[in-house]
Amino acid sequence: MDGKPKLLDRLREQIRLRHYSIRTEAAYVHWAGAFIRFHRMRHPQEMGAAEVEQFLSHLAVDRHVSASTQNQALAALLFLYKQVLGVQLPWLDDVVRAKRPDRLPVVLSVDETRRLLACLDGEVGLVAGLLYGAGLRLLEAVRLRVKDVDFARREIVVRDGKGMKDRVTLLPDALVSRLQLHLEQVRAGHCTDLAEGYGEVYLPFALARKYPNAPREWGWQYVFPAARLSIDPRSGVRRRHHLDEKRVQRAFKKAVREAGIDKPAPPHTLRHCFATHLLESGQDIRTVQELLGHTNVKTTMIYTHVLNRSGYGVLSPLDRGEEWSACIRGR
Repeated sequence: MDGKPKLLDRLREQIRLRHYSIRTEAAYVHWAGAFIRFHRMRHPQEMGAAEVEQFLSHLAVDRHVSASTQNQALAALLFLYKQVLGVQLPWLDDVVRAKRPDRLPVVLSVDETRRLLACLDGEVGLVAGLLYGAGLRLLEAVRLRVKDVDFARREIVVRDGKGMKDRVTLLPDALVSRLQLHLEQVRAGHCTDLAEGYGEVYLPFALARKYPNAPREWGWQYVFPAARLSIDPRSGVRRRHHLDEKRVQRAFKKAVREAGIDKPAPPHTLRHCFATHLLESGQDIRTVQELLGHTNVKTTMIYTHVLNRSGYGVLSPLDRGEEWSACIRGR
């Protein structure tokens, strides 16, 4: 044994050096392993364009994965070759990426949204309120830190959002008192953790080394902490993580049924509702773009296609005049 790290360990090391999330790490390691197993344990350095294309075709044709899943697998292999093996392969940049279908987002009416939110309570209800009231993504909400909620300015600062970008969005007045009461309860739990020798929270980008006391400070704690302490899979430290988003997803699915909503509506639907309902109320699209954190206004413009007026304000020819209605009724 020469002591050289195994390929997947080297892959993990390069991912962590670039501060990628643990979810990205798990996905990239999974796809690298799947690629190697598909080609009967051959080393990636022995393979090339043909093998990558065979694997991607297998995912699409045999496993029927979505375009986003296939593109994730390609991104993992691209990272493996360039950053881990140090192999510059021009052909890998030219591999055709699956085109994601252009689908309109599912949006609930204001009445449906009210009925849905009424079926959610407790901390899950608060999370749902932030998804709709502030346009947060689910992971942005559960990863929210105490210091990033500004009650005086009625603002929420989203740190390291999609694309590793920060942004500022609004804190709805309707949630202020509930959120303050919730934080009082969270703070009491944090004090108990400290008394028991815990109370430490994960900090990104090696901030814990730069500020040794920060992981135990109140401002860095999660607004929605997990019910139990857990072991950090990277460091092995026992600490309190944030609320598991699966808990929100399960509660949300149940609430959709209780509200009598037939549309396929995961929690992310509330972010779509936030944007669409703001545009319906006359808010300008540039402001909505900033609140959502979209780099390009074209991304935000998709919501103009799901407005009640179909984004155009056009009156159907069947609605012009009473004679058409009479003709249709007659049939």
